[in-house]
Amino acid sequence: MPLARSHVPSERPWLSSPEETALARDPETVREMFDRVARRYDLANHLLSLGCDFSWRRRAAEIVASWNPACVLDLATGSGDLALVIQRKLSTVQVVGLDFSNAMLALARRKGVRHLLAGDAVQLPLANQSFDVVTIAFGLRNIRDRGGALREMQRVLISIGHLLVLDFSLPQHPIWRSLHRFYLHRIMPFASVLITRERKAYQYLGASIENFPSGPAMCDLIEANGFKNAVAEPLTGGIVTIYTAEAARSSRA
Repeated sequence: MPLARSHVPSERPWLSSPEETALARDPETVREMFDRVARRYDLANHLLSLGCDFSWRRRAAEIVASWNPACVLDLATGSGDLALVIQRKLSTVQVVGLDFSNAMLALARRKGVRHLLAGDAVQLPLANQSFDVVTIAFGLRNIRDRGGALREMQRVLISIGHLLVLDFSLPQHPIWRSLHRFYLHRIMPFASVLITRERKAYQYLGASIENFPSGPAMCDLIEANGFKNAVAEPLTGGIVTIYTAEAARSSRA
């Protein structure tokens, strides 16, 4: 596949050779959960977020566009919503979506994501320094070894590359936090049954948000695993946050 911009060397492939490709871990429970909800995944996201997910992805794409990338890797791409927003906003940019759920990848393919790979974020089947930007939306929570995944993201980024993480967080304001928790644990599991017939998946979602580091703790985690200048941007009262950072690697690496 031709690279989109002349300043990126054509010899910088995004697929590694077979010798460099490590065997991916297989978190079967999470994979099966996403396979089960794939058919109504998009509908559930739009309804359960009250449509806010559209604006969250638009903001993420705006940030990515400001970095002027040529190659973007969207990890845990799921049904491809973020990859598609970036693909449409930056029509000349090569956007590659990667996920470990075959059902999700099939959905992303039908929706028009041009380049898709199956793989595990902890052991990416990708060459070193092959992307300008790595994004991951609502996926880092589901990865068992978050530090290992972040180190893999840093590995595949060029020395001046950027990271963008979009994920759920808990609001700082006590009243808003309490209301949000009530929604996560009481309303959302019930509503999800009506939409997807999958209560357990959305019970898992609430628990995963509670246990996921956010704000300064997430910035510290990002910077401890190969990045610098991590910044948190809360959205919609803090129920989601966008984290951005730069690859902390010498240009000689």
